[in-house]
Amino acid sequence: MVDLSRRAFLGSVSLAWAAPSAWAAAEPSARLVVIVLRGGMDGLHAIPPLGDPDYVPARGGLALGPDSGAPALAGPFHLHPALAPLLPLWQSRELAIVHAVASPYRERSHFDGQDVLESGGAKPHALSDGWLNRAVVELGGVGAMAVRSSLPLLLRGSARAASWDQSPLPGLPPERVRALVALYAGDPLLAPAFEDGVQMEAFAAEALAEDPMVMDGKPAKRSHAFPALATAAGRLMAAAEGPRMVVMELGGWDTHSGQMGRMVQPLAQLAEGITALAASLGPVWRRTVVVCVSEFGRTVAENGTGGSDHGTGGAMILAGGAVAGGRVIADWPGLAKEQRHQGRDLRPTLDGRAVFKGLLRDHFGLTARALDGVVFPGSAGLRPLDSLIRA
Repeated sequence: MVDLSRRAFLGSVSLAWAAPSAWAAAEPSARLVVIVLRGGMDGLHAIPPLGDPDYVPARGGLALGPDSGAPALAGPFHLHPALAPLLPLWQSRELAIVHAVASPYRERSHFDGQDVLESGGAKPHALSDGWLNRAVVELGGVGAMAVRSSLPLLLRGSARAASWDQSPLPGLPPERVRALVALYAGDPLLAPAFEDGVQMEAFAAEALAEDPMVMDGKPAKRSHAFPALATAAGRLMAAAEGPRMVVMELGGWDTHSGQMGRMVQPLAQLAEGITALAASLGPVWRRTVVVCVSEFGRTVAENGTGGSDHGTGGAMILAGGAVAGGRVIADWPGLAKEQRHQGRDLRPTLDGRAVFKGLLRDHFGLTARALDGVVFPGSAGLRPLDSLIRA
């Protein structure tokens, strides 16, 4: 039990399902951050193939012009100007793009698409736990945490995982916490959950004590903005007893209208968040992989309201000192109408599970048996993507 008289209890207690004391047991050097881009990010907008001859006629009003300031990457691909803060990572070969990629899901429901993405199954609602939780089990219980008020499907399952989010509420006084501990003491379910929550908050308070913007009991304006949460996540991961796997999320990608203007803010938040992670992780960044992934892409053509609709193929962004970066990984299908999925979407040529399998194999050492039979059951025919991790 943490002595709360010696530590500030900041924010409300969350029912976290792992304590920092449990994280210290496995201490691998590798770190993984999965950022779920909820809403269906348009990969053709974030990583536009300006050099594809069909790009401008296919995208119409969604096409970025030659004067947009989009930095060139490799081949036909560029970086949206709002992602320009990531360019130094590209130049240092700590940023890679995977394009024309999708989960096995081929319909257009956010709910079902996110279920497939997070469960690691081949169809919606086939699995009730998340592929990252199953990976944690195979790694012997390495510490995992979600930066939100509750666990996403990605981290639900038999392995213990924590959830943490900065609370806008003032901290409970220590005597109130002790009273709640006594109240729940006889409950076999709530007692350990509350205890874990207390330890999680105390650990976060100590790890973030020097960052007044994030943890001072009176959050600064926009302290819930993604870059601020990324800074906090990085500092928690960099701590000696911090988690080794973290799940974050960023919304704002469901751009059915006004996409040219509406995507600037989430793209900028994403870029600032990744650079904030790099800064707050410090030396740990060189052992870290950040994966940014969405449930599906968007339609190629502009719709009638200056936006795009739910699609299929999209793009993943990989960052981190452990990433073999400076390249775009794509079997590019092109954007001509006859080359599109159902005549409307970027046709996926790579299964996103191959990316996850490659990272878990080469960054964490998981075996083919674990990947094919446990983490992504029934995927034995899907080969992990090679050479994602720096040698």
